[in-house]
Amino acid sequence: MYICAHPGQFGRTMRKRRFKPYTLEQITITNAGSEGKCIARHDDKVIMVDYAVPGDVADLRIYGSKKSFSFAAIEKLITPSPSRVDTFCSHFGVCGGCKWQQMSYDAQLRYKQQQVQDAFERIGKFPFPALEPIHGSADTTHYRNKLEYSFTHQKWLQNLDQKDNLNAMDHLGLGYHIPGRFDKVFDVETCWLMDDLQNRIRNRIREYCKSNGLTFFNLYSQEGLMRGLIFRNNLKGEWMLLVIFGHDQELEKRTGLMECLKAEFPEINSLQYIINTKRNDTITDLEVHVYSGSDHLIEYLEDLQFRIGPTTFFQTNARQTLKLYHIAREMANLTGKENVYDLYTGVGTIALFVARAARQVIGIEYVEESIRDARINAQMNQISNTHFYAGDMKDVLTPEMFRTHGMPDVIITDPPRAGMHADVIQRILEANPSRIVYVSCNPATQARDIALMQEQYRVTKVQPVDMFPHTHHVENIALLERKTNS
Repeated sequence: MYICAHPGQFGRTMRKRRFKPYTLEQITITNAGSEGKCIARHDDKVIMVDYAVPGDVADLRIYGSKKSFSFAAIEKLITPSPSRVDTFCSHFGVCGGCKWQQMSYDAQLRYKQQQVQDAFERIGKFPFPALEPIHGSADTTHYRNKLEYSFTHQKWLQNLDQKDNLNAMDHLGLGYHIPGRFDKVFDVETCWLMDDLQNRIRNRIREYCKSNGLTFFNLYSQEGLMRGLIFRNNLKGEWMLLVIFGHDQELEKRTGLMECLKAEFPEINSLQYIINTKRNDTITDLEVHVYSGSDHLIEYLEDLQFRIGPTTFFQTNARQTLKLYHIAREMANLTGKENVYDLYTGVGTIALFVARAARQVIGIEYVEESIRDARINAQMNQISNTHFYAGDMKDVLTPEMFRTHGMPDVIITDPPRAGMHADVIQRILEANPSRIVYVSCNPATQARDIALMQEQYRVTKVQPVDMFPHTHHVENIALLERKTNS
C-alpha cells in the first residue's frame, strides 16, 4: 500500500500555480527532510516526498514545484526501504500528526540525530563534540498527556462520492483539523497518541450528542452547542476533561451530557467546561467552570509536584520530560552555590527541578498566567529560593535585574521554536555566566543562536532527546562553557 498526497493540498497547489503534474519513475529516496517529508533528487533538483522512507524506490507524482525543489507523492512503491514498516493508525495519510509511522523507530531516531548534526554543521558552523546517542522514548504510542479535539457539523470526507450516501447525522464529526485547513475537521475513531480511555470517552460523547440532539459547531455560521474537547492526564492515571460549548443556552442538554460523563467515567477526576462564543478557539481569556471534581491535576516528577490546570502549559510527554530535566540538571553541574537564571521558565518546571541544587533560581517567562502557576508550584513544593518574573524576555533580563538578584553563574534557557531574540542573546553575553544549558525543540534556531555566542562560549556536550515518536520533531540540549580567555 502506498500513500499519495493529501487531495485537498494537491488540488490547491495545482490551482494556485497552474502546475501540470507529471510522473518520475524509479526514483530512490535518499534522506529524511524537513516537516516530516523525505528527500529524493532528480536532475540536480531536490524533491520533497510525502510519506516516504529513505531507501524506498518509487514512481513519484510531482504535484508542485519551486525554483530549487519540487513536491511529490508516491504514486507506486517499487521497492520498499528496509526501514519501512506497516502503519498502525487508520487515519495515517489524512492526519498530520504522526507522519513517520511508516518508518521503523530505530530509523526515526537515526534521522532525528542526523537532524541535530546537520543543523549544527550547516547553520551553526561552530566546533562541537560528537553528539551523545539520542535518548529514545520508552513509549512510542500513548505517550501524550494532552489532546484537543474539535466538533464539526460537516466532517471532511476523503472520498467525495460518499457525500450523497450519508444522512444528516453521518455528516457530524469529532476529531482533528485537516493539515493546513482551519475549517475542515475529520472524524477520529482511534488516536494512538494518548491512553485509550480518551478514545472511549470521545466516542461516547459523539454518540450521546447525536442521540440527544446536541448540535455540532458550524464554524462559518458560528452556531452549534458542541465546540471542542481537551483531555489531560498524569502519570498516576488521573484524568481531566474540559468540554467547550459554543453558547450558554440549552442548559438541560449541557447538564445531561455532563451527568452522563460523570456517571459513566469515574476515571475523570476533573470535569470542567468553558463557554466560548468568540470567533476563534483561544480559551485562555475565558472563565473555566468546574462541574465535578478538582479544578486541576497534579503531575509528579521525582518528588516534585506540579499543578496542571486546563490551560496550563506542561510538556506533553511526561516520562521523557523527566529524562530531559535530568540531563539539563546534570549539565548545569550545580554545587549549591550557584545563582541560576531559568529563561522561558513556563510554570517553573526546570527552575524547581534545579532549585535544591542551587543557591537561588530566577525564572522569567512571557506569560503572566504561567508565572502565577510557577509561584504556586514553588509554594506547594516548599521551595523558597526561587523568584519568578513575567514579561518580554528582552525587557526583563536587564542590568537592573542583575543588580537586584546578582549575576548568573549558570543560565538555563528553553525558548520556543523561534529561538531567542538577538537582544536576549546579547544580555546573556553581557552577563557572562560560566555555563549555559540550552534546551531546544528546534535545532535549527538553537544552532543559529549558539553561533552568535561562539566567541565567548564553546559547545562541550550535545544530547538529543526524542519527545515525540513518529514525528520529525526532536528536542536537543547543548552545554556551552565559557572560554578561559573570556
